[in-house]
Amino acid sequence: MSARRGHIFVLSAPSGAGKSSLIDRAVREVPGIWHSVSATTRPPRHYEKEGVHYFFLNPDEFHARIKRNGFLEWAEVFGDHYGTPADAVDRRLEAGEDVIMDLDVQGALQVKRRRPDATLVFIMPPSLEELASRLRKRGAETEDRILRRLARAEEEMAQRSLYDHVIVNEDLDAAYRELAAIINGHRGKAGGGA
Repeated sequence: MSARRGHIFVLSAPSGAGKSSLIDRAVREVPGIWHSVSATTRPPRHYEKEGVHYFFLNPDEFHARIKRNGFLEWAEVFGDHYGTPADAVDRRLEAGEDVIMDLDVQGALQVKRRRPDATLVFIMPPSLEELASRLRKRGAETEDRILRRLARAEEEMAQRSLYDHVIVNEDLDAAYRELAAIINGHRGKAGGGA
């Protein structure tokens, strides 16, 4: 049988490094790639659609899935639970689609433990100074929150050696070409084409 099984790519980055822009572009421009949808116990916001933004589960359903090893990764954040449902990812992989995930370092390492063949990609800002400048330009947060984000960014960047690839996002187009090359390079190794 010649049908290829899809592959998991996990992207992590400090806030402001450009991860969401890179993922959005990959989903638009690379055929056969799906951005995974997380499950959560928090209530949906008015604009959120089931299966598009999140899979909304009640706490009992979420905990039952944890007991069945139904998540590739999960975490509790401010009293709500978030996780990546294994069954949704596996359906896409079996259909030959690649899956791209947007996870923090903890989540990425959980996925790697459960799926050792997953490819982890860390997106770096050119420098902490540039990251600080990007966060300040957003104008969305207080200086105190920006400083906390920068401290967290340093902790996250210290773990980049645990990743298979590191992309420095100084120029979004160049960073995207690197990401696309990683995805297509893996497809070439797997015998599939982009």
